[in-house]
Amino acid sequence: MPTTAQRTTKAPPTRGAALNPQPLHAAQIADALLKKPTVSAVTGLSGSTIDRKTAAGEFPQPVRLGSRCTRWRAGDVTAWLAAQVAAAK
Repeated sequence: MPTTAQRTTKAPPTRGAALNPQPLHAAQIADALLKKPTVSAVTGLSGSTIDRKTAAGEFPQPVRLGSRCTRWRAGDVTAWLAAQVAAAK
């Protein structure tokens, strides 16, 4: 029977976003470029809902920095949130 020290398990490999998450306070900087998980955390929307609303023109358009790199301006996201709150009143 292996001892506790011998039973160490190796963590599964993860992608870069899991190793280096973007802090939520980045959303307070208007010109900051936010990753989709950060936009999701700030808005409370899932990634697929963000995609659907963006395609329908109901959410700010992202900035394409490359073929696989999409970011949203924090100022656009916070303005969208403020508009949602105002519309709900």
